[in-house]
Amino acid sequence: MRKVINAQMVFRETDISAIRLDPKSRDDIPRLLRGLQHIYMQPELRERVFTILEDMRPVQADGKTLVSAEKGRPGMALLRILVLGTMWLGLNADYDRIHDLANHHLVIREMLGHGGWGENTDQRYHLQTIKDNLRLFTPAILDRINQEVVQAGHVLLKKKAEEGLSVRCDSFVVETRVHYPTDINLLLDAIRKTIETASQADPLLGSTTWRQWRYQLNRFKKSYRTLQKIKHSTAQDPQKRAAHEVRMREAYADYLALAEQHVARATETAHALQAEGLSDAAQALEGYLKHARRQIDQIRRRVLRGEKIPHSEKVFSIFEPHTEWISKGKAGVPVELGLRVCIVEDQHRFILHHAVMEQTTDDQLAVPMTQATQSRFSDVHSISFDKGFHSPANQAALREILPMVVLPKKGRPSAEEKRRESDPEFVRLRHQHSAVESAINALEQHGLDQCPDHGVTGFKRYAALAVLARNIHRLGAVLMAQEAEQRCIYRKTAYKV
Repeated sequence: MRKVINAQMVFRETDISAIRLDPKSRDDIPRLLRGLQHIYMQPELRERVFTILEDMRPVQADGKTLVSAEKGRPGMALLRILVLGTMWLGLNADYDRIHDLANHHLVIREMLGHGGWGENTDQRYHLQTIKDNLRLFTPAILDRINQEVVQAGHVLLKKKAEEGLSVRCDSFVVETRVHYPTDINLLLDAIRKTIETASQADPLLGSTTWRQWRYQLNRFKKSYRTLQKIKHSTAQDPQKRAAHEVRMREAYADYLALAEQHVARATETAHALQAEGLSDAAQALEGYLKHARRQIDQIRRRVLRGEKIPHSEKVFSIFEPHTEWISKGKAGVPVELGLRVCIVEDQHRFILHHAVMEQTTDDQLAVPMTQATQSRFSDVHSISFDKGFHSPANQAALREILPMVVLPKKGRPSAEEKRRESDPEFVRLRHQHSAVESAINALEQHGLDQCPDHGVTGFKRYAALAVLARNIHRLGAVLMAQEAEQRCIYRKTAYKV
C-alpha cells in the first residue's frame, strides 16, 4: 500500500501550506522547500504532479504489474520521496546527510508530514529505506514533473503568450566515480573481482577450490606492483634501453600469465555454477571474466605485439562501463571521465529539457534537442548554440524548425552567412548565449559535478533529478523574491500612511 500523501492529517501535524520559512535565509533549504510548498498550494498543479507520482509505484515480481496502492503494508508516501530527492540533489548532499536531515531537521520533517509533537513525531527513517525509495524515480517521471514545474515558473513570471521563449543549448561533462584507468589496473580490478566472486561461490558448490583466495589475490597484486614500478627508460645508451625493454616485457608476460591462470580456474567455477542451476552466480562471475579476457587481449596486443588499440574497443571502468574518455580542450583539464549532459535553458533561467549523451557528439544532438524542446514547450521561437553544434545539415534542418536559430559557423563565413550573423537579433541572442554557463555551474554546484550512482540507468536518473531540483530551487527563489518585493511595497505604503 503506497499513497502519494496521507489524506487524513494526524494530531499535531502541520499542514504543508502553513509551514513558515525564514524569508531572510540565504541557504538553499528554504528556497527548495518554498518551491515544493508552492506545488502543494496550487490545486491544479498539485493534482497534475500527484497523478505523475502515482506512476512511480514499484512493480511486482513479474516486472510488469504495479504494486497495489490499497493493499499490502504501507510504504513511504510518494510526496515524501519527492521532498527527499529534491533535498538530495538541491543540496549536493550524500545519502548520509539526507538521512540526518530527514530525522532531525524540524522544517524538513514538517514538510515530510511530521509535526512538532504527537504520534508521528518519533518516526525515523532508515538509511537503506531512503536509498531504496529514491531509486523508484525514473527519468521519464522526473521529466514530466519538471515540465509542470517549469510551466508553474512561467505563470509566476507572468510570461505573455506572444512573448515566446528564447532558449540556449550547451553540453558539459558529468564525471562518474572512477579511478584513472590504465590497462594494467583495469586488469587488476577484473581479476580481483573474479577471485572474490569465485570464492563466494565455493560454499554454493560445496567446494574448497578457492580456499586460498586471499593468498592468490595478494600474489597477483604483488605482480601488479612490480610492473607498476617499471618506468620507461630515459637512458641514452641503446644497450641499457634494450635491456630495460626486455625486463619490462618479461614483467608484462608474467603478469598476463598469472592473470590467465586465474581466468582459467574461474571459468571452471562458472561452468560448475551453470551446471548446478545457479545461473545468477554464474552470470555475475562471467561478467568479470569478460572484462579480464578483454584486458588480457589488449595488453598483449599493445605491449607484446606493438599494436595500437582502437578507441572504440577501450573500456575505462569495469564498474561503470558507460564511462567515456572526454577531451574538451579546457585549460588545466586535459581529460574528463564520465558522460556529457546537454541542457536547454530559457531566458527565465528554467531548464526546459536535458539529455544524457552516450557515444554522441554535440553536432549529432542539435536537431533532436530542438525538436524535443519544442514538443514540450510549443512557444519556443529561438535557440542558440555554440560552434560545436555546427554542421551544414544542422543549419538547414534547424531553420525549418524555428524562425530564429543562432548557430555560428566554424571557419570563415561566406557573404550570406556574414549578413545573417550581423542581424541585430542574431547578435543579441548570441551575446546572451553565454548565460547558459550559469545554469551549468548551478547544476555542478548542486550535485551534477560527479554522479555517485551506479550504472547508466542510475546516471540518467541522477541527472534528471538534478535538473528537477534545480528548477524547484529556481521556483522557490522567484517566489521568495516576489514576496520580499511585496513586503517592501507594503512597508513603504504603511510609512506614507
